[in-house]
Amino acid sequence: MDQRFTLRFTATKEGQLLREALGEWRISKRALTAIKFEGGLLTVNGVERNVRHPLQIGDIVEVKFPPEEKSEGLVVEYGSLRIVYEDEAILVIDKPAHQSTIPSREHPTKSIANDVCGYFEHQDLASTVHVVTRLDRDTSGLLCIAKHAHIHHLTGLAQRGGEISREYEAIVHGHVVVDKQSIIAPIGRKDTSIIEREVREDGQFAHTDVTVLKRFNIRGEPMTHIRLKLHTGRTHQIRVHMAYLGHPLVGDELYGGNRAHINRQALHCVSLQMYHPLTAGSLKFSSPLMADMERLLNW
Repeated sequence: MDQRFTLRFTATKEGQLLREALGEWRISKRALTAIKFEGGLLTVNGVERNVRHPLQIGDIVEVKFPPEEKSEGLVVEYGSLRIVYEDEAILVIDKPAHQSTIPSREHPTKSIANDVCGYFEHQDLASTVHVVTRLDRDTSGLLCIAKHAHIHHLTGLAQRGGEISREYEAIVHGHVVVDKQSIIAPIGRKDTSIIEREVREDGQFAHTDVTVLKRFNIRGEPMTHIRLKLHTGRTHQIRVHMAYLGHPLVGDELYGGNRAHINRQALHCVSLQMYHPLTAGSLKFSSPLMADMERLLNW
């Protein structure tokens, strides 16, 4: 059985070169190179053709992408995954806290990517892991995986176009005074750390919307339950912006929080909205807070 990821299109322009049509169908030049040299195939009405072939209206074009190999060093594992949605193009997962999205030097195994590799293997899917929306190790909630490099290319275009929307809920130290506000402050790597980020003039543009949901106290310590919408996706963006505002996330020791009440940063991706990369249909997913954050809210 041919396991290659395959897409079919119908030509709509008389005499258009196959190369030009593939560009309009958002097949990247990189993908065309892989198709040509790494075991892919282009056919028109079932006959193999090259990109200089002129099309006629109604021609059926089939694009077979070459099989993918998993990233070197990515160990195949078979842990459990909380799958929220799956089809031939994407996989949406509800990630627990204390699990990395991808392996790192400190945590080379037991990541979401390791488990997805094992899941794809069970499906006989000739693909590797393409992370669309990544979460920090201690952040829980929704993340999206593309099941093929071409789908990753399409979702990358969607992200750059602002067509993928994520919202989070967090618990921060102190009472946030303003009910609704936007934090627009550039973020860059801190000079003294390879991990930590900070707001700095030469950083990358970053925009976060913050809405207060509830102000409360735990044993006299003020805290605020907030909802956040990301307009950009900088590393540690929410954590950096809230620390910059003077309200670090509860449990976020890297940016000034403490772990007296929870053993990770209190941050959860509650909503993911996007258009399907192949059908353009609207997709919306939601995830309830994990028990450790609910416990703080119901103290």
